[in-house]
Amino acid sequence: MRHWLYQRLRSSGDREAIVCGNNRISYASLLQQIENWFRVFDARALPAGAVVAITGSYSADACALFVALAVSGRVATPLPSDEEAARYLAVSGAVALVEFDDLGAWSWSAPPPRTRPALLQRLCRHGGVVVFTSGTTGQSKAALFDFEGLTAPYKKPRRGYRTLAFLALDHLGGIHTMLHTLAHSGALIISGDRQPEAVCRAIERERVELLPTTPTFLRLLLISGLHRSYDLSSLQLVTYGTEPMPPATLRALVTALPGVRFKQTYGLSELGVLPTRSKASDSLWLEIGCDTRIVNGELWIRSDTAMLGYLNLPSPFHSDGWYNTGDAVAVDGRFVQILGRRGDLINVGGEKVYPVEVEDALLELPNVRDATVWGQASPVTGQIVAARVTLREAEASAVFERRLYDFCRYRLAPHKIPLLVEIVAGDQHGERFKKIRPR
Repeated sequence: MRHWLYQRLRSSGDREAIVCGNNRISYASLLQQIENWFRVFDARALPAGAVVAITGSYSADACALFVALAVSGRVATPLPSDEEAARYLAVSGAVALVEFDDLGAWSWSAPPPRTRPALLQRLCRHGGVVVFTSGTTGQSKAALFDFEGLTAPYKKPRRGYRTLAFLALDHLGGIHTMLHTLAHSGALIISGDRQPEAVCRAIERERVELLPTTPTFLRLLLISGLHRSYDLSSLQLVTYGTEPMPPATLRALVTALPGVRFKQTYGLSELGVLPTRSKASDSLWLEIGCDTRIVNGELWIRSDTAMLGYLNLPSPFHSDGWYNTGDAVAVDGRFVQILGRRGDLINVGGEKVYPVEVEDALLELPNVRDATVWGQASPVTGQIVAARVTLREAEASAVFERRLYDFCRYRLAPHKIPLLVEIVAGDQHGERFKKIRPR
């Protein structure tokens, strides 16, 4: 008996499944590619439970390999594209590495033999997925998911969207985008370029209906003004996550794209991407569709989609399945608002400051393109608020700092106003993303 996802793909027939560059793949063709991978597995005597690492370009055939592995009781392991590939391979216990080049060709190699991680035994003949994430200690974490649990939210048929694949398969959000789209007979639009103009061009050309993305990208889109230069009328839903959304950015987005519904997502590498419902399109309050509780102002979650554990670290779950997200939240009935990571909280002489609140104020300051806020050590108050700012146009530091102070003193309490200001060139997506990378 084939996996339900395989049967769902088969039932989608000649509908368009994946668009990658000039290649358009129907569900029937995608299923044929999956069958081709089954034959490769048989020819290479790849046993059930075997871990196969995937690296290289994002393509329809890479998606087919991922699905073929997971629905046949094997373990798909997309590797991040950085210099740590050898370490990722060692941690995963992969018996094979499949690499895709930019032209769609692939190669199969066998890494040096490694001890099989004991946690893999918990899959019980189910397929699995290994996702690597950056840890706060600098050591990458290898999260193992049971494919049954990971795909359970998509088993009930729903409407499929023409969806842009903003994140790649080496990111849990990218995996969920692919699975959500294919499980509901939507069309996955793969674009290797995540710059605003390339994304707008893809939305216009492919009539994209769903854009899963990040607040930083959406702010860059607003700054670029490209939403006025391209036809984005096909867009119906924009989901955003992976980092805090500044309220000023959300307000501007709702005004700029009035026909689009905005929905905040919430997920961690330990828990998967969880079902959420925003209170309103312009609201940062959301309801999380699984067990939640608040302990000392922090959000705890228990979910059926949670990982089985880490391959290379002790389990972070309590014995009853609860997980401390480390996110400080405000509560309004069933809804919560993510205030920020407890570890990012700035303590100024006993007064608490959440970076996102200050960043939101700075992003409303004229001539500010981007801003990142953190706590700088101080011998007097323990910490002070520090800000790194990118300007749209050159401005003398002394002039800008005076404007910043005059602007903030009417919007922020005195202890929240940045006392250390650095003006830097370039966007700060990397700096903010490091603060909120999956734990």
